[in-house]
Amino acid sequence: MLNYDLLSRSPVFRGLSPEQLTELFRAVHYQIRNFEKNELVVHAGDECNRLFIVLKGSVKGEMADYTGKTIKIEDIEAPRPLAAAFLFGQNNRFPVTVIANEQVSLLSIERVEFLKLLQQDSQILTNYLNSISSRAQFLSQRIKFLSFKTIRQKIAHYLLDLAGDRLAVVELPLSQAQLAEFFGVTRPSLARAMGELDQEGYIEVQRRTVRILDKQKMNDLLKG
Repeated sequence: MLNYDLLSRSPVFRGLSPEQLTELFRAVHYQIRNFEKNELVVHAGDECNRLFIVLKGSVKGEMADYTGKTIKIEDIEAPRPLAAAFLFGQNNRFPVTVIANEQVSLLSIERVEFLKLLQQDSQILTNYLNSISSRAQFLSQRIKFLSFKTIRQKIAHYLLDLAGDRLAVVELPLSQAQLAEFFGVTRPSLARAMGELDQEGYIEVQRRTVRILDKQKMNDLLKG
C-alpha cells in the first residue's frame, strides 16, 4: 500500500496533504517495484518513460568518467525522485546507471499518468518545475567537478565549495571511504593527496575537520 504520509514529503508532492494525495492517486495508475541490495534498477541510456520516487531505502547513481572509470554521482534516499528532469524532452534517457544500495521500494508512474497529476494540481506542477531546475543546477556542478583531472584539484574544488566565501574550517560530511568513492579514486590515493596538501601548507587536517590555510593557493590549484 502506498504511504501517502511519506509521499507528501517528496519534493514532487510537497505541500499536499496525505488526504489530497490519496484522492489524486485514485485517478492514476501506478506500481510499487521492489529491488534487492546491489540490484540494477536502470541502466544509463535506458528510456526514461516513467517517474520513479524512492519510497524505502536508497539507491546510487553512477556514470563513467572520461577514462571509463565508474564514478558515483550521488545517493538518492526516500522520498526523492530519480532523474525527474529527463522524463520529458527529445532525448529522455536515464543519464546514469542506478543501483540499489539496500532493499529498495520505488513508486513507478508512467509519463502519461504523471501528466494527469500535473494537469490536475498546480502545486505538483510548481514542485516538479522547481525539482528539475534544482537537479539541472546540481548536475552542472557535478560535471564541472568531473572535469578536474587530478585528485588534488578535486579535493580543492570540493573543500572550497563546502567552505563558501566565509568559512575557513569545514567538517567533512563523508567518511574517507565515501569521499574516495565520490571522487572516483582509491582510498589510499585520496589519503596520500590529502596528506600532501597538508604537508605543503594548503590545508590542515584533523580527522573530519579541515582548515583551509590559504584559499588563494587552493584556487590556484584549479587553474593548473
